[in-house]
Amino acid sequence: MSAEPLLKVQDLSVTFRTGDRATVAAQGVSYELAAGEVLAVVGESGSGKSVSALALTRLLPPEPSCTLSGSVRLGGVELLSLPEEKLAKIRGGSIAYIFQEPGTSLNPVYTIGFQIGEAVALHRPSIKDVKAEVIRSLAEVHIHDPKRVANQYPHELSGGMQQRAMIAMALACNPKILVADEPTTALDVTIQKEIMDLLARLRRERGMSIVLITHNFGIIANFADKVAVMWKGQIVEHGPVEQIMRTQSHPYTKALIACIPRLGQRRRRLTTLSDELKVSR
Repeated sequence: MSAEPLLKVQDLSVTFRTGDRATVAAQGVSYELAAGEVLAVVGESGSGKSVSALALTRLLPPEPSCTLSGSVRLGGVELLSLPEEKLAKIRGGSIAYIFQEPGTSLNPVYTIGFQIGEAVALHRPSIKDVKAEVIRSLAEVHIHDPKRVANQYPHELSGGMQQRAMIAMALACNPKILVADEPTTALDVTIQKEIMDLLARLRRERGMSIVLITHNFGIIANFADKVAVMWKGQIVEHGPVEQIMRTQSHPYTKALIACIPRLGQRRRRLTTLSDELKVSR
């Protein structure tokens, strides 16, 4: 008898409504995530990656503006029907998020230390010395001179430092799952590698599960265990990373992988025309 997965998503659908108009942003999304496992959700902008991730903890507009259906179970607990006061403890506590624009996620009028400390106080009330925990969290993500950074405001930090601070804030709450939504898109290439290496180290040391949302197949080969490819709000291919990288069954997956830059090859561009996918030079 197999163990219950840490996270089990079944037939998750997200529909936005404006007046009489309904837009289905995600439909029939299903996957499982084991403890310590990394799932990469890959697709271009507008494919439903971020919306389906936000739906895990209902971080979307309330009904009737947005309607959710299906099932999201964390450790066997159904989240889509969980009362708001209980779900608030799950957000950040059990499932934490980091986003691609840390500068807009951090509050500009509060110091980094205050914002991390607020999260610690909310989700880990047993911590007596919150300031010490803030310093420890910043040091864990390899921020030099964490005491100084704790007293700085977001605008005083570089993009890479802001993202490390966001990761420190997420980890300070000891989450079981970290949802990383395009965490390196706004960063320089060298900083991108540093952030991905940091996430890989933290995953090893903490045994933490990660849902990595990205449009870039090139960064997941040595990072993720499984990949789910999303197109037009649906998962069109799902399986172990090595298998998908080697053999693809859906033309959209083939097109995405063909767009990975390679030395000696001209860069390719993904185009969509009349619901048919092709790779053009």
